[in-house]
Amino acid sequence: MYYFDNAATTAQKPEAVAKAVYRVLTSGTVGNPSRGAHGYALKAYGIVLQAKEAVKALFHCGEAYEAAFTHNSTTALNMVLKGLIRPGDGVLTTFWEHNAVLRPLYQLEKEGVRLAFVGADPVSGALQYEKMEALLTPQTKWVVCNHASNVTGNVLDLTRIKEFCRRHHLGLIVDVSQTAGAYDLDLSDGIVTAACFTGHKSLYGPGGTGGLVIRSDAAVRPWLTGGDGVHSFEHEQPAAVPGVFEAGTANVAGIAGLAAGIGEILKEGVSAAAAHQEELARIFVPAVKEIPGIRLYGDFSGPRVGVYSLNIGTAESAVVSDILWNDYAMATRPAYHCAPLIHKALGTDVQGTVRFSFSRYTTKDDVRAAVDALREVASRA
Repeated sequence: MYYFDNAATTAQKPEAVAKAVYRVLTSGTVGNPSRGAHGYALKAYGIVLQAKEAVKALFHCGEAYEAAFTHNSTTALNMVLKGLIRPGDGVLTTFWEHNAVLRPLYQLEKEGVRLAFVGADPVSGALQYEKMEALLTPQTKWVVCNHASNVTGNVLDLTRIKEFCRRHHLGLIVDVSQTAGAYDLDLSDGIVTAACFTGHKSLYGPGGTGGLVIRSDAAVRPWLTGGDGVHSFEHEQPAAVPGVFEAGTANVAGIAGLAAGIGEILKEGVSAAAAHQEELARIFVPAVKEIPGIRLYGDFSGPRVGVYSLNIGTAESAVVSDILWNDYAMATRPAYHCAPLIHKALGTDVQGTVRFSFSRYTTKDDVRAAVDALREVASRA
């Protein structure tokens, strides 16, 4: 079988991840972090603290940032977007966004937040950066953007976005779900207000893990409230970061597994992960482009992650994906990938697309097999 749905979640994980989770669950010595001063609680706290340091190392964060863990990037994005953006604020976002960004923003729009969208080129899906200035209003306070499209695999020109935000004194919130662990992200200049990540994609952590890094001076309203183990007599959740994001008991075993996944990436280097994807792209992209009847979506002139969307003629993406699974044992993702605006821009809002996405465990032979299967399916269309 071939697994080409890594943009949804990576099915193959480093052995170190499973071992880290197992150690926490079987040691009998790991308690609840920040819930007591005994050894069990302190050991749990140490695991979480070391994991936070690994996250900050991955993103090149300095003392200006704090890290917090959540169940996934969706939770982190809801916490950050609803915690930072106020009624009356203007938000500039993009056609690349996942519903994990769009739906919280649409909720905030009903509360008085003003949304404007940077469009995408109908052929390549590239963002129309040149139109950003015209979308600014006196109310614009925030830019919210996806670091890489989960449909085309194209990577945002974050340097350009940072400069835009610096020049106009805007806060910047970045969804790095597709790039964390797969493409280098440097927050050392302090311009990004917050970056939200998930653990189960290219960080190779367990499902149900993720989090955020955020500037420690950010003024955040709590989205989730409850016990923090310390300020028990206060009526409101403490507003300081990272505690404002940490109501309730942490998933210590999951966090340990996530830290192990990040540790493997830091040991090998994010550049090695990017180089592997580039190697696979050199096989996949030109070969697929040569197959009659296939359209491959995206801009292939710039940086990208290992995500590729395509269609075979007018065939429904779900039908093609089913054929690939039933006839070739290849797991792909059809339809809309929770990113409706980029599909509208590309004209695939009816057909959807068939998405192939590769991981560190995808081999050259896997990719060649995918090309051969697509060639056969296209010849029958």
